[in-house]
Amino acid sequence: MSNDIVILGAGISGAGAAMLAKKNNFNVFVSDSCSIDTKYKKLFIDNKIDFEENKHTSNIILRASEIIKSPGIPDDISIIKKIVNKGISIISEIEFASRFTKAKIAAVTGTNGKTTTCLLLAYILQNAGYDVKIAGNIGTGFSFSLLERDYDYIVLELSSFQLDYIKDFRSKVAVLLNVTSDHLDRYNNIDEYCFAKSRITSNQRSQDFFIYNIDQKCIENISTKAKKIPISLTKELKMGGFLKNNTITLNLNNKTMTIQELALQGKHNSFNSMAAAMAARVFEVKDSIIRQSMIDFQNVEHRLEYVITVHGIEFINDSKATNVNASWFALESMDKRIVWIAGGVDKGNDYTELSDIVNERVKAIVCLGNNNQNIVKSFKSNVDAIVEASTMKEAVSHAYNLANKDEIVLLSPACASFDLFKNYEDRGLQFKQEVRKL
Repeated sequence: MSNDIVILGAGISGAGAAMLAKKNNFNVFVSDSCSIDTKYKKLFIDNKIDFEENKHTSNIILRASEIIKSPGIPDDISIIKKIVNKGISIISEIEFASRFTKAKIAAVTGTNGKTTTCLLLAYILQNAGYDVKIAGNIGTGFSFSLLERDYDYIVLELSSFQLDYIKDFRSKVAVLLNVTSDHLDRYNNIDEYCFAKSRITSNQRSQDFFIYNIDQKCIENISTKAKKIPISLTKELKMGGFLKNNTITLNLNNKTMTIQELALQGKHNSFNSMAAAMAARVFEVKDSIIRQSMIDFQNVEHRLEYVITVHGIEFINDSKATNVNASWFALESMDKRIVWIAGGVDKGNDYTELSDIVNERVKAIVCLGNNNQNIVKSFKSNVDAIVEASTMKEAVSHAYNLANKDEIVLLSPACASFDLFKNYEDRGLQFKQEVRKL
């Protein structure tokens, strides 16, 4: 059996790549070491795409002219080593899909804030009447989004894993929001992780734009052929974007724009808003449309999502905060005393960077997870009370009893969800359900 394209992994990106490859007349074989979701198996069968599950058959895979590797597959497994040793090209689904679009692409990466920034940018472009699709690590996936038609503009949310195997992928606008200590189980150190993120600008040309966080040294020093547009929360910039006195100022091509009213609150969201607005200016959206869009925009579910107020206690769902940095931003954006629900699958978290903000704003912590030792150890001297819960019902009940009127109960776990929940969405939905029962 001869295969032009082998796709490793049959999740949303792998299935999308298989369909796009089939549409473009490749011989396609999909291989997944786990069971394949029923809906994707039906898709493969209906479209006469060969596949296997619960194994990787080397003698089929190693005949490929090119391999598309799904982002969740680590580099150190046996089949990847065999592919590398044989010298077969490995690419990401992002690389493959980019070959089949003529759209102007805005690509956004960073440890935190990607989803919000992408949604806001797409919202602005849509309000301007542009033909735009949002894809990548959000929505339907890049390949799936191209099956029916192409678009004039595509906004892509990209993780470092998706960027690891690009070769020629290029975006008109690349945005790098931040790099903090996450996924160090896949990268040896923060510099290696930052380098992975920097790939977003590696193929850009002089007519392209790189919007970046100048407040972080490892990002500031990234070299690129693109026009560099810095954004900052700490310093005024003659060219670029900055925040001062709760006002965003954007300087581009000797034209200045200011925005004072923002739908999204908190410094981190000011940063995300700055990045989206600057990208929209690069795409020549009128300032009036950008400004109104920034006022009207509604945030993504499970990210600092207001749920309800019960007896004067506000409940906020930030289940999407799966790392320490995301929770720091959430805690920083609250303007009242906090009962903080945290915990889950700890990816080697260093909680010391939360110590000051917890001292300042958190009165009590509810630990939600199977192993809460690190959280208890890290914060037992910072707060009045720490209690443990093994279900969302318990956690919400404890938090409600600990909070008083004019205080906030914040679910912002700083951890992955897989010990007690299917995913962060399931965790957030259970939180909202239990809160509404109070």
